Amino acid sequence: MSRIRFTATLTLLSAFWVYPASHASGQEAQPVDASLTTSTTSNSAQQNPLKRKLSDKEIRAQQKALRQELKGPYKKWLDQDVRWIITDQERRAFMGLSNDEERDAFIEQFWRRRNPDPQSPDNSYREEVYRRIAYANEHFAAGKPGWMTDRGHMYIAWGPPTSIDAHPSGGQYDRPMEEGGGQTQTFPFETWNYKHLDGIGDNVEIEFVDSCMCGDYHMTLNRAEKDALLHVPGGGPTLWEEMGQAKKADRFRGGLEQLGSGPMASMQGSKEFDRLDMYAKLQAAPLIKFKDLDEFITSHKVLTGPFFPFDVRTDFVRVTDDTVLVPITLQIRNRDITYNTKDGVSRGVVNILGRVSTITGRIAQTFEDTVEVDEPAELLPKTLDSRSVYWKALPLRPGHYRLDVVIKDVNNPDHIGTYARAFIVPEYDDDKLAASSLILADKMRQVPSKDIGTGKFVIGNTYIRPRVSSAASKPVSFTRSQDLDFWMQVYNLKINPKTKQNEATVQYRVTDMGTNKTLFETTEAAAKLNPNSDQMTLEKSMPLAGLQPGKYQITISVNDGVSKQQLAQSAPFEVTQ
Repeated sequence: MSRIRFTATLTLLSAFWVYPASHASGQEAQPVDASLTTSTTSNSAQQNPLKRKLSDKEIRAQQKALRQELKGPYKKWLDQDVRWIITDQERRAFMGLSNDEERDAFIEQFWRRRNPDPQSPDNSYREEVYRRIAYANEHFAAGKPGWMTDRGHMYIAWGPPTSIDAHPSGGQYDRPMEEGGGQTQTFPFETWNYKHLDGIGDNVEIEFVDSCMCGDYHMTLNRAEKDALLHVPGGGPTLWEEMGQAKKADRFRGGLEQLGSGPMASMQGSKEFDRLDMYAKLQAAPLIKFKDLDEFITSHKVLTGPFFPFDVRTDFVRVTDDTVLVPITLQIRNRDITYNTKDGVSRGVVNILGRVSTITGRIAQTFEDTVEVDEPAELLPKTLDSRSVYWKALPLRPGHYRLDVVIKDVNNPDHIGTYARAFIVPEYDDDKLAASSLILADKMRQVPSKDIGTGKFVIGNTYIRPRVSSAASKPVSFTRSQDLDFWMQVYNLKINPKTKQNEATVQYRVTDMGTNKTLFETTEAAAKLNPNSDQMTLEKSMPLAGLQPGKYQITISVNDGVSKQQLAQSAPFEVTQ
């Protein structure tokens, strides 16, 4: 089975540039006679004691006074908005400014330096930072705003993790061997895993512990800190302590972690410096990743090598009144990827750069990812006809957009593929019966509670991997041995004020496109699915073994009995042997 790993990074420009005060105020610097500078300054200092050079103690006192004077939006901007992304040098420079005009100029340049498109009047990086702050405040608050917590810090700086191993109640814990083995009781804790962070490495794990049992998870380098029995004599022994080959007191003889002796203790000890180095790097700004692909979007650079083909699909799912989730699915044939074989494993690597912009050229979203396809060398010929699928869900406001995507075959640098298309994100009017895209998928299942709304191919509580057509005019293709999974959401159902329930009916129909004959038709009441809600999710699976090879169409019709509104969504598909 193919194993695909995804990595994500955030584009960040971190050069430092501050306007002098004269430039910030719009004044031009005047030329000065160098021969007069020293004497003039000296005489001026003698005549005016206020202009004499300040001592270090006086400078510190002046900065302290400025911190006390800095109030209102400037203080909030410095202490809250950019707390986790501003450098120490920039902070010192901002604290040294003397008036609001200079501060306004500094803030403008601060965001401009980080804008993926410096020529654009809008700033997608700034928008993403504030979106992450809002998410952190909603999900990580613990007696203080979420942005102030360690989890909020990591989320704002690095974005959502690839996966989270959460233990919200703590309790019994079977230690892995690298932590000493054995059983113990733990405080609530979470381990965030990032498949890759540019500038840090692969499989980056960050552990947060709620040792106060108050919801305030703090980032820790000591994996033993989650052990609630760490300081209880005889409590929660490690495997070697149970066997009498070590004593618990040995855990507290120095070192970064109190994991205790064990079969892997020496190996873990040698990694302490790596853990400290990782902790320090997590405080730094992420690096720009695929700068070489950016010019294929910004300047439409001409391709010099063979075209790297791939297919793209966009879908639309309502999130809020003014936000729509836009899943973008890329499909690449394994046969088109170049593989390098080493130690019996053939590996193909594809870099992906995507950008969504408005009709005015403003960048709304940018994503950069890597897809790695690993196959045993002896099985590679059998898997070349398979496809690798990549998925990215972007929140967008209703409106007109342009999607640009560039992919690069890393093992064949001249093998580049580009894609550009305009699309419209629909607006879901509260008074109008509406629906999401009708998605035909080859895999669909419910996800565990902890994975709801997170991870690739996950919408709400459903894992759904869309089938992607090889051309806009062609239907998606399935074999007779597969099931046809389809998914759609319906919005703005009206509720009967007397029964407090919706009164819609849903009809499913499959039509043979060749004969225009209806092969299957059934109807169900929306009240059976979600009776008291104005929204419902339709998830069905249909075996295709009974259909002959050919082209078909599935249609879902919804009739709202309260508002008397109707809608229908259709999607073509093809069945092969």
